[in-house]
Amino acid sequence: MPTTFNAFASGAELAGALAERVAAALRDGIAARGAASLAVSGGSTPKAFFAALSGHALDWQKVTVTLVDERFVPPDSDRSNHRLVAENLLQSEAARAHFVPLYHPAENVEIAAAEASIETAAIAAPFDVAILGMGGDGHTASFFPGGSRLSEALAADTPRGVITMTAEGAGEPRLTFTFSALNDARLLVLHIEGEAKKTVLAAAQAEGEETEMPIRAVLRRAISPVEIYWAP
Repeated sequence: MPTTFNAFASGAELAGALAERVAAALRDGIAARGAASLAVSGGSTPKAFFAALSGHALDWQKVTVTLVDERFVPPDSDRSNHRLVAENLLQSEAARAHFVPLYHPAENVEIAAAEASIETAAIAAPFDVAILGMGGDGHTASFFPGGSRLSEALAADTPRGVITMTAEGAGEPRLTFTFSALNDARLLVLHIEGEAKKTVLAAAQAEGEETEMPIRAVLRRAISPVEIYWAP
């Protein structure tokens, strides 16, 4: 699948441009279908983007926000993507958006994933916007090299929904949307920053197995074109 590479002079410049792009896509979704959806990733990289997007004037009460993936930790944990989004995106104008978490207080991560699949099924498919990140090991979402359910997560015929993932590099057990739930987003973005991530991206764009660098599945097989946003 073709990609576009958008380079910016700084993280702040990237955050502003990406926020403009995402806000326009959400407005388009609301205009066309009366509602719009946004799936976002965690980590430190998107904080400035979240802050920029939260101030955009659009009909946020018609926007549903969810997570691409989540750790099996409660939302008050400093490891929680739910907390990251609540503190950085669901502020200002965006506080009126409807948030659908992936974590649920359950006996185990498998039960939590089943509950998340049921709740997120109410979000119309495909997502209007999905923002992916990428780790230094080439993982995206919670598609980790060596992950317990990596092949299932990456398979095109695995149903949309949330599944579990454990991996040596993942820390806590994870909840993650499947590839099939993300790859056809109307706007599919890979947001990365730093020279090291640019080097990882170049390796991912070269030949090699998807299971070695799972971001390759998105770059190679996503239905939607991947828009890469990068800053040093």
